[in-house]
Parts: sequence; structure tokens; C-alpha cells
Amino acid sequence: MDQATSGGKVIGIVGLGKMGAGIARQLHEKGWEVCGYNRSPEPREALSAEGIETFAALQELVERLPVPRTIWLMVPAKKPTSDILFGKGGLTTLLAKGDTVIDGGNSFYKDSVANGKKLAKYGIKFMDVGFSGGPSGARNGGCLMIGGDAALFAKNEQLFKDLARPGAYQFFKGVGAGHFVKMVHNGIEYGMMQAIAEGFAVLKKSPYKLDLGNVAEIYNNGSVIESRLVGWMKGAFETYGTDLKKVSGTVAHTGEGQWTVQTAKSLKVPVPVIGASFKFRVNSAKKPSYTGKLLSALRNQFGGHSVK
Repeated sequence: MDQATSGGKVIGIVGLGKMGAGIARQLHEKGWEVCGYNRSPEPREALSAEGIETFAALQELVERLPVPRTIWLMVPAKKPTSDILFGKGGLTTLLAKGDTVIDGGNSFYKDSVANGKKLAKYGIKFMDVGFSGGPSGARNGGCLMIGGDAALFAKNEQLFKDLARPGAYQFFKGVGAGHFVKMVHNGIEYGMMQAIAEGFAVLKKSPYKLDLGNVAEIYNNGSVIESRLVGWMKGAFETYGTDLKKVSGTVAHTGEGQWTVQTAKSLKVPVPVIGASFKFRVNSAKKPSYTGKLLSALRNQFGGHSVK
């Protein structure tokens, strides 16, 4: 593989989970030469069967890519990201000056700022991308919030264009800016989901025998609250029934909601709705409820998260 034969559209993807595998498949279909790395064999085997080259060793992936290399990182935030970048046998021991790392996971923006500075000492370029749309977006086109250097964005714009829905990518100057915008996006998402779940919990207790699937359908047909989230609520009822008996009333949560609340506090911006929605998820571990079931079902519909 070389830049000439591929037209420069060559990328390595580190992390082939639900999101990383979808990104790999989408880029492969759009003419990119894709190489992937994953520790566990199942995702590698599935992608290899589809003609995407995969590797069990990070070093093998790096050696396979033409220089200058572009690596898309799709691993969990905090320690897993730090380890793959700076740990023993990590990317800083394998990449060369002029290579680029793009963190497409949900890293905390301050971590991205720090990682960008550390990578710069090695001469490695860095961008951060907040990717919204879940596994479906990764596979078919998502919404990208991109942070970093303007010249580096321009150089890689075709990549972002190929991964996004038509027009659904935006650049924000400064390392960490993309992850900051995505962090707040997820905080807003917490509040919107909470309102939908609370509303449907009230509907469930109605003195009328309401078909919640029909309510979701009409809400999502020209009403003011028409949205993808309401559509996913309808999908959840179709999948699990309106009683949601097989869905946990304890709601899992990742870092972004908490980071939004903490960041807002440091900026002295009140966020009572986002704060309450995050607190609800934390408290649901001890107080599961039908509202919690609704939230868990929503998370499953758009993100593929477990309902157990």
C-alpha cells in the first residue's frame, strides 16, 4: 500500500468496537485503504472477511501505513486512550514526526489539550473529533465536531467529509475544541432524554389507557418536540413493549454529562436541567424506576447500549 496507488486516502483505525468497526466499513466503501488494530480477535476476523486489513499488533499496523501516517483513535477515554498513546509499545514509540493522530472518542477536552501538547513534543500532529450519531452514524454518516489546527483540518477535510452526513461536520479552532463541543452536546442530550422519559412516565400513569407507541408516533409527526430521540422512543416500545419489562431501571452513564456539569460550575454557568438529569442517572443505581427504564431503552436505541 502506498499513497500513490490509494490517492492519499489511507488510514489506520485503532479500536474496532461498534464505532470503530462502523467507521472502518464506511471508509472502506468510500475508497479508503483501511487498516485496523484491535486486541480482541472477533472484530478483526469480521472485518478481514469483508476485505479490510486488520492486525493483532499495533506495531504491525503502524509499519503497514505509508508515511506520513494518519491514525484514527476509537478507544475509551482516560486510561485506555493514554495507554495507547503513551504507554509501553504505544503510538509515541511507533510513530514518526509528521504523523497525525485523530482522537475520535469521547475524551474529556482538557485531556485532549494535554495529549496534544505531549504528542507535539514527539513531532506528532493531533486533532480531536466529537462524533455524534452512535453506531448507525459511524456506519452510515455521523455528525462531526472537529478541533485542532486549521491547516491540519484543511489537509484532512476529505476524511471528515467522507465520515459525515452531507454537510454534518464543523471545524472549531483549537485543540480540545471538538471534544468540548461534543461534551456539551452530550450534556444537552442528558437533559432532553430526561424530559422525554419523565413525560412518558406521566403518560404511563394516565387515567386513560394510552398506547405509548401511538403517543410517540404522533409526537414525532410534525409536533414541536418531533426529534430523533422521540423516534427512538417509539422504536424502543416496538422492541421491548411499553412495559419495558426486560429493560433495567438503572441507567448507565459515561463521563460526558458529569464533565459538562463540572465544567459549567468552573465557568460559573448554572445548568440545573443537565445537573438534575445526571444526578438522576447516578441515583438510579439505588432507585430503579420506569423513568429509568425509558432512559435505558433510549440509550439502547441510538447507541446500542445494554438494557440490562
